[in-house]
Amino acid sequence: MSSYRILLHIRASGGGGAERVFATLANGFVRRGHAVTLAVDELVDADKLDPRVDLVDLGRNHVKGVLKLARLIRRGRYDILAAGVAVSNVKLTLAKLLAPSTAPLVLSYHGFREYRTGKLSAAAYYGMPLLRLIAARFICVSNGLMRALIEEWHAPADRTIRIYNPVPLPAHHVNAEEVNARPPVIGAVGRLSAEKGMDVLVSALRLMRTPDVRLLIGGEGPERDKLEKLIAELGLQDRVTLAGQVDGPGAIYDKVRVAAVPSRTEAFGMTAVEALAHGLPVVASDCDGPAEILGDGRFGLVVPVDDPVSLASGLDLMLSRPHDPALGIWRAGQFSDEIGLDQWEAAFEAVIRR
Repeated sequence: MSSYRILLHIRASGGGGAERVFATLANGFVRRGHAVTLAVDELVDADKLDPRVDLVDLGRNHVKGVLKLARLIRRGRYDILAAGVAVSNVKLTLAKLLAPSTAPLVLSYHGFREYRTGKLSAAAYYGMPLLRLIAARFICVSNGLMRALIEEWHAPADRTIRIYNPVPLPAHHVNAEEVNARPPVIGAVGRLSAEKGMDVLVSALRLMRTPDVRLLIGGEGPERDKLEKLIAELGLQDRVTLAGQVDGPGAIYDKVRVAAVPSRTEAFGMTAVEALAHGLPVVASDCDGPAEILGDGRFGLVVPVDDPVSLASGLDLMLSRPHDPALGIWRAGQFSDEIGLDQWEAAFEAVIRR
């Protein structure tokens, strides 16, 4: 593939799932010889970016951010423009209209319900009749999200593709004996928000039959106070640890025997891949992303969404039997950052040449 000048735009330089994906893309692209500008509204974990990435802080004001993006496009002579998450898709589209450029525009979607999070985010879905006239490609992070974008929001089927999120995988692999020797601790990693379903997981813990089972949750978010109240109401203070923000999933997954992904909605679910990569058995709710990652039950256990009873039974089952990490580690490898980078590069190449 030729070397290209790439402009990426995302809300922040790290933190959430989509933001981590774009940081991974920026690092991977410069490693492969491309010139990359990463324009963000907020600097988060900027030290984790390759120093060769041109990091631009747009600030949190959306109007000023669009104007700064337009100036970048005018000056940068980019070969390709790409954005991730709804609000950034709209901002980069507006900037391209303000600074006419022959560089093709690629928009990526990372959630089913982002249209509920603000007017700009809503425009990325309700504004599809306009966006489809401007964007060269629409990228979705799962088959389920791709179907929804085409069938419900009328994205152009011939220009909408699925690329799973590229996930940096741990260099070390645990063995079965080590995982099975751990105490009965369940691990979960994710934002403490309603859609992640951590309250369902806490409720499931109270219903479990495994002796001395405990729960370790990594992540922060707006539901923390509500979650702490639920833990107290159920009398689980001694069995649940809210570890707060952690430096990578290994901080949780290297200490537990089973991973839970209890989301109510999830377009992809990086934590499911990361749990498999850390050699863990995974129990996930039956929403599009995690169900696809687990092969509808071939690589982990899938239970109904928002169902503490089924989740408790599934976790008890996984804790009751020996686990061989090999198959899950193999499955996680299918979502590696290198495979994802290959697919993003191919998508860029196709629209640039077209």
